[in-house]
Amino acid sequence: MTTATPQRFAAVLFDLDGTLADTRLDFTAIRAEVGVPEGIGVLEYLDRLEDAARAEQGRQRLHEFEMRGADAAEWIDGAESLLQRLARARVPTGILTRNSRAAVARTGEILDLAVDCILTREDCAPKPDPEGLLMLSRRLSVPPEACVYVGDFVYDLQAARNAGMAACLLRNPGNQRFVDQADLVIDRLDELLPLAGLDHS
Repeated sequence: MTTATPQRFAAVLFDLDGTLADTRLDFTAIRAEVGVPEGIGVLEYLDRLEDAARAEQGRQRLHEFEMRGADAAEWIDGAESLLQRLARARVPTGILTRNSRAAVARTGEILDLAVDCILTREDCAPKPDPEGLLMLSRRLSVPPEACVYVGDFVYDLQAARNAGMAACLLRNPGNQRFVDQADLVIDRLDELLPLAGLDHS
């Protein structure tokens, strides 16, 4: 684990896809099918489309992709046991995702996501906007500076920074380029345990 922030955190917040759940979403394929240009997120692109029919078609295709991914959801290695440890220790936890409420509900049915609070794109502005993380902070009664947000993409790191939280990157073979934007970098989820005041036993 690489960290410049040795403090312990009172709450641990997570992204969903690629962090807790492996939904095998092919974002390159999604972007290509919907026609999203480089440099803009899928949600942002669809919101800016002036052609309402094309935007609605794009949202429907995104929904289909997300639901297919949710149906195939499996735990990221170590995620289930980590959430169980945090729950037993009564460490507040939450999920903020850019996914839809329907897709998250389906993923939750399959994996039984045991966290204190989940926010989706219907609940707040999408990351990297900090609104969702600040909402989680308030709902969990933990100040932002006492929270760490764990994700696998640059939007996760930017949202955490924008919210005044520690930005933690769960490193994988495809996201090494984001390391310099993270406050903490982990290669396994159990590396979070000491940051919540827990040991690895």
